[in-house]
Formats: sequence, C-alpha cells, structure tokens
Amino acid sequence: MDIEMKQIAMPVQKRIALIAHDNMKQDLLDWTRKHIATLKQHKLFATGTTGHLLENKLQTPITKLISGPLGGDQQIGAMITEQKLDIIIFFWDPYEPMPHDPDVKALLRVAAVWNVAVACNRSTADFMISSPLLNELHPYKVPDYERYLEKRLGKTTG
Repeated sequence: MDIEMKQIAMPVQKRIALIAHDNMKQDLLDWTRKHIATLKQHKLFATGTTGHLLENKLQTPITKLISGPLGGDQQIGAMITEQKLDIIIFFWDPYEPMPHDPDVKALLRVAAVWNVAVACNRSTADFMISSPLLNELHPYKVPDYERYLEKRLGKTTG
C-alpha cells in the first residue's frame, strides 16, 4: 500500500497517554512520581484504572478514558489516528499470557503507522522524558489520509 505522508508539528505541550497492565501499575506509579514535575507541564491521559490510581496518588489531573479491558486501549488507538496523542508510555506486562497480546499488538501497530513515540518499559520512558524534544515544537510525518482517500476513490482536488 502506497501511503503518502504529510508533515505536521507536535505541540510544545505534549499529549501523553499513560497505560499499564495490572502487574505494571506500581512500576508506572513509581516512574510517574519520579518525573511528576516534568509530566505536569503536559496534558496527561490514561486508561481507566491506571488513570484513577495515578490521579489519586499524584494529586495531578489526568483525563481518564475507560478501562483497558472495556475498550480503553481502543480509545487510545482512536486518539492516535485523530492526532490527539503525541507520546505513549505503556508499561505492558511481557509475562502476561495471551489475553492481552492482540490489544498490545494493535496499539503498537497504530502507533507505528501514525509515527507516535512509544515507550514500553522504564528505560525507554526515561530516555523519552529526558529528551530535549519533549519541550519543543517537533515536526514529524503522519499518513496523509485525505490524499489516500482521493486516490482510493479516484478523486482529485483542485
């Protein structure tokens, strides 16, 4: 499939999704505590249970979506395609058996398609949170969906 790309700008104030599987919630809480001063400068989103935990423990406002098993991962995926998220911190449990595998794969796939930065472990999250790009306007490329539709439907503009 030949998808054309277009350049857009990631805003200075990043929109960051925080997600953690059950066995990783404490690790994400510890990580967010360490980086709370930086995270507070950005807009934070989280799936349901994780969002409630972080908001209560950190006393920081977080936009909470529904719980992951009820579709929160899909909400995150939709936000990615609508270019409403810039960074995903997703502490997923690699030792958790099969039930989460399709959800993880789907979320990582849509993030890769839309060129969204993803950290799946603490080391990568540490690198991302300390990047000088975190507090800068950052140009990057995403699929040009309008041009894709034009080609698929045989329409041209102008």
